[in-house]
Amino acid sequence: MSDQLTAPGTIQGSIIFVDDEMHIRRAGEQALKMAGFEVHCFESSESAQQLLSTDWPGVLITDVKLPGASGLELMNRALAIDRDLPVVLITGHGDISMAVQAIRDGAYDFIEKPFGADRLVEVAKRSIEKRLLILENRALRNELRDQLSQFNIIGNSPQMEFVRTQVAKIAGVDADVLIYGETGTGKELIAHTLHKQSRRRDKPFVAVNCGAIPENIIENELFGHEPGAFTGANSRQIGKFEYANKSTIFLDEIESMSPDLSVKLLRVLQERTIERLGSSKTLPVDVRVIAATKTDLREASTRGEFREDLYYRLAVVQLNLPPLRERRDDIPILFQYFLDKAARRYDCSLPAPEPEVIGELMAHNWPGNVRELQNTADRYVLGCFNDLSGLTNLSQNSENGSPLTLTEMVSCYERRIIEQQLAQYKGDTRATYTALGLPRKTFEDKLRKYAINRKDYQ
Repeated sequence: MSDQLTAPGTIQGSIIFVDDEMHIRRAGEQALKMAGFEVHCFESSESAQQLLSTDWPGVLITDVKLPGASGLELMNRALAIDRDLPVVLITGHGDISMAVQAIRDGAYDFIEKPFGADRLVEVAKRSIEKRLLILENRALRNELRDQLSQFNIIGNSPQMEFVRTQVAKIAGVDADVLIYGETGTGKELIAHTLHKQSRRRDKPFVAVNCGAIPENIIENELFGHEPGAFTGANSRQIGKFEYANKSTIFLDEIESMSPDLSVKLLRVLQERTIERLGSSKTLPVDVRVIAATKTDLREASTRGEFREDLYYRLAVVQLNLPPLRERRDDIPILFQYFLDKAARRYDCSLPAPEPEVIGELMAHNWPGNVRELQNTADRYVLGCFNDLSGLTNLSQNSENGSPLTLTEMVSCYERRIIEQQLAQYKGDTRATYTALGLPRKTFEDKLRKYAINRKDYQ
């Protein structure tokens, strides 16, 4: 039998409350409703079970001793439906050892009779927070599956939707591509995706980091050599371009290429032929070139630091990848993705990040971009994460490494706190300045002072 009432005010979550004693049901229902919960009261396990499902946004609070199926049986049925559903048991004075065993079997918590309204509400709030966090993480994982099944480009921000659209347009054509983005924004991932979505996908993807190979051997790496081309060249070597025939070659840190090698690369791009070192024979290559840079090559060419003709030859199509600080809405789903990867890699349990942690992540500036976020997820899984204070040292200027003055340190800290609270309250200014204990005008003055746009946190 259900004794449901309509909950007034803001709903904080749903509670199934099961007890066969009418006065306990009524008292529990009243306390929970006054705290803002939607409450469904039942006197038996059989009636309560009908509401349970894997996506039910609530928790189960049940007495252990019930007519018919016991509260323990109801808990087992609930956990069979959803192992992550928080179940709180109401126990009598002599049932503590049984309750402890129930927690080992999957119960979230227990309340001992007689209990006060404050105790009931406090446990309900904690269990609801856990449940909503679980459902949010599940939704993120479902979004991840949808995105990974298509382009492996993760993010729902307008910037990443645009990148996905551009990749879909150009993946199937053979135009060369220049990818621009800061360190750690995922340039090689985009290059891989373009290759996997192209007609060349069955051939190996060939990657070359132009900045990591010494200048005196990179030409040999790219074009290969014939026997006797130089001292120690005893046999023929196939270069990366020849190996990438019918496939895709990815030239990372293209801005580091020497002027002499740039001339030879320009010829390859124009004629689609190469010459091995020590040979005068030209070899045709059918290769798609994807280059990546963290430098604005157009500006570099105007300064004479990069060949202008090579820039225009490379940039048939240019993709610009946004830094993570410009797409903060993608941080939760990216963090969940990296948590999943780290848990599998280290064979660890998958932790559910607390809302405070997500607030920290949203407020951080991420100079290392997605790569830095991935490292943070690894530390979180391994239990080595406390907060992001180690990533953003408030006593040091992030631009030039010089010490900050006390005023600058206080400003940095104040801005960080405001950004954290805005992230926590999803850009709600009233909730934020109330939580901070600030008058509205003072809060708005600080937003202007730190150039904080609350819409970035909605």
